[in-house]
Amino acid sequence: MTVRPATEADAARIAALWNPVIRVTDITFNPVEKSESDVREILAQRAADGHGFFVAEDGGAVEGFATYFQFRGGRGYARTMEHTVILDPAVRGRGLGRALMEAVEDHARQGGAHSIFAGVSSGNPAGIAFHAALGYREVAVLPEVGWKFGRLLGLHLMQKILTE
Repeated sequence: MTVRPATEADAARIAALWNPVIRVTDITFNPVEKSESDVREILAQRAADGHGFFVAEDGGAVEGFATYFQFRGGRGYARTMEHTVILDPAVRGRGLGRALMEAVEDHARQGGAHSIFAGVSSGNPAGIAFHAALGYREVAVLPEVGWKFGRLLGLHLMQKILTE
């Protein structure tokens, strides 16, 4: 397994990993799928902002990705990030998610971030457990803030402090 920075050449595969999560799960509340062009724009924006976007390859194929961005707008939040991590379900449990998160956290820390958040859907108990295993602490639950598949869902905010 290899973790490396994502490139524009990865855009189609990233969209192919992201879109089923958008289409058939309540892991994300966003109902709009990502095109290759959308992914290329996200890659360019992350690079312009100095934020990382990484892919994990297993056997030469991109099997997951993780990226991060500023938690909220404005200069006062410049040291607080939020991330996204998505894996092909077929490779879960092999350490790719952990390796991607290490890359994201290291990059964010080196860029001056003090903490990083995970916003995890109440419909994703595996995601909550994954983040807890990585040292993220649940700091808030926002009930009924997300809407997907005709129902309201909660959002678990989990935080990890990156610097002492």
